[in-house]
Amino acid sequence: VTVTTPAAVAADRSAPSRPTGLRGRVDGGRAVTLSWQGSKDDKAVVSYDVYQGTTKIHSVGGARTRALLTGLRPGTAYKFSVRARDAADNVSPASDTVRLSTAQGKDEGPGTSPEDFRASTRRADGAYYIDLAWTPPDTGGDVPAYQVFLDGRQATTVVWGESAPAHGATYSFYIGTDAGARHRVKIRAQLPDGTWGAFSAERAVTTGG
Repeated sequence: VTVTTPAAVAADRSAPSRPTGLRGRVDGGRAVTLSWQGSKDDKAVVSYDVYQGTTKIHSVGGARTRALLTGLRPGTAYKFSVRARDAADNVSPASDTVRLSTAQGKDEGPGTSPEDFRASTRRADGAYYIDLAWTPPDTGGDVPAYQVFLDGRQATTVVWGESAPAHGATYSFYIGTDAGARHRVKIRAQLPDGTWGAFSAERAVTTGG
């Protein structure tokens, strides 16, 4: 029997080129917008990582050359840089650093709360569930996680990671078997710096209502 094995494929060890032309714009007291010129790679750039100093705080897809960073502190000086990453996890040299200072005061800049938040109940297999729907805040990239608060207390954390919805998001969870139970629910998104954004509007629902 003759067996033919596939030819070995050379490992991709070539990093993307360095992002260039990094620029920044201050958007009030709690947000900045970064933009840059895209990197080149022998395969493809799959993401750009944004660094605050030496700490990675945010990532956007390889087709994007813009990031909105929210959840920053008013009246604070920041240093940002960007690195490109390919599918083999090769990382480019860092871009030039851009220095920005957020505005003084309580200006929130772009909103950090989920918009158009809706909540309803449904019954299935003898139990009640709360269905949630909302529009993610614009952070310049994916929002990887949300906290769900039920009756004033954190009930769960919804983690999407790499598959986070960019436009409309939905989530459902079990609430119990009793009809006529009233509940209040609200959510908030995880921001690029790891903190949590402003709460959505709070909605009241009644099981079986």
